[in-house]
Amino acid sequence: MSTNDGQHRLRLQRIARQAMLERGLLPDFSAAAIAQLNDIRENVSGFEKVRDLRDLLWCSIDNDDSNDLDQLTVAAGMPGGCARIFIAIADVDEFVKKFTAIDEHARHNTTSVYTAAEIFSMLPEKLSYDITSLNYESDRLAIVIEIIVAADGSLQNADIYRAVVRNRAKLAYDSVAAWLDGTGPMPQAISIVKGLAENLRLQNQVAQKMRALRHMHGALDFETIEARPVFDKDEIKDLKTEKRNSAKDIVEDFMIAANGVTARYLTAKKFPSLRRVVRTPKRWNRIVEIALQHNFVLPEDPDSKALDQFLVAAKAADPLRFPDLCLSVIKLLGMGEYAVEFPGDSPEGHFGLAVKDYAHSTAPNRRYPDLITHRLLKAALSGDSVPYEKAELIALAKHCTEAENAAQKVERQVGKAAAAILLESRVGETFDAIVTGASHKGTWVRLLNPPVEGRLVDNFKGLDVGHRTRVQLVDTNVELGYIDFKQIK
Repeated sequence: MSTNDGQHRLRLQRIARQAMLERGLLPDFSAAAIAQLNDIRENVSGFEKVRDLRDLLWCSIDNDDSNDLDQLTVAAGMPGGCARIFIAIADVDEFVKKFTAIDEHARHNTTSVYTAAEIFSMLPEKLSYDITSLNYESDRLAIVIEIIVAADGSLQNADIYRAVVRNRAKLAYDSVAAWLDGTGPMPQAISIVKGLAENLRLQNQVAQKMRALRHMHGALDFETIEARPVFDKDEIKDLKTEKRNSAKDIVEDFMIAANGVTARYLTAKKFPSLRRVVRTPKRWNRIVEIALQHNFVLPEDPDSKALDQFLVAAKAADPLRFPDLCLSVIKLLGMGEYAVEFPGDSPEGHFGLAVKDYAHSTAPNRRYPDLITHRLLKAALSGDSVPYEKAELIALAKHCTEAENAAQKVERQVGKAAAAILLESRVGETFDAIVTGASHKGTWVRLLNPPVEGRLVDNFKGLDVGHRTRVQLVDTNVELGYIDFKQIK
């Protein structure tokens, strides 16, 4: 199948929009939502009713091209090696109320969908990129989670309140990580804010301590390869792999802590909460087999501490192939889902994070469950009644899980379409690959280079997740996102 130069992006956009519709997601906002949007004005009133934290050295760290900024962080040193961490989350609910047209769209899709060709934002860009985004040098309402972290990385105390904040530096993961790790210069946005460099170093130190403590309790340290198409104008030229780094770890560790604090706060207030859970791994026996192939013995029953010890050992033994191993384990663990915890329930917890209390609350511009959590939090903070009925929350949890899974399938399909465009001229070539999926639905492999996933259509008997193999590319279908291989014996 041939492709006209410069038409890759347009082609992918058509595929993305069709995929959205086929998965039951809305690619466009309704006329009612647009009408509501046109009536929304940036609200600078109400600041006097909340704490004023605009003088703190707040900064955002996100992808280079991110415009929907959900969180800011800042740290303050304390005696005895302790630290006070402030995490500000955009107060999206201030502008997106229940049962409005914009809320109905967000409630339907439940998440922003990030495809290679187009971003289908959960909220209109005027909101998520501007009015409700914690933009540089802009005064914004936020929900602040304040935590005190001990010298060993444990949480000593926490508080939640509303505040007005101002982002002092918009930073990007890769450049901040390179500077923190000593492999790149200090980003200019840091250098022009007095005291910010020291603050970020403190944030990094605290995050490392928190991460180390979570791993002692069995948190899993995954490292996967995520590939994004690289466009030259509108033509795909390559796939760029994105990896974890120290700047991403700062945000991840602080957000995990914040999500735990919000869950426990709602429980203490006898409010329900929407939790993100990863239940017992669905194919633990296969994980045990893979560990044995690496000369590591795991217990018969699921054990996150033991699994993390295996992952640490495997990374040290073969760092180059570690992302492939992680991908296999993640597939075998199974999907996460949303569940409602009501007062008096015993929390199910999150197997991969080794935490019992985990509520999504840190990305309300991008995820509807976080917006639900904020409405619950604000009601609890103000002493109001629960803004959702029990049956409504249960239905929302189920819908959010289903819609998020649909969104991931759209993202994967468009990603595969982009990969198919890149590979369509290479039919007949052979590649090294690893098996990433094996079930009655089919056997799937991911090439080691370029990092492209496709289906094995022949000679796959006896292969299971984690197996290495050599494959030949036999066909591509850009429109359907199909990439077909056969195993070479």
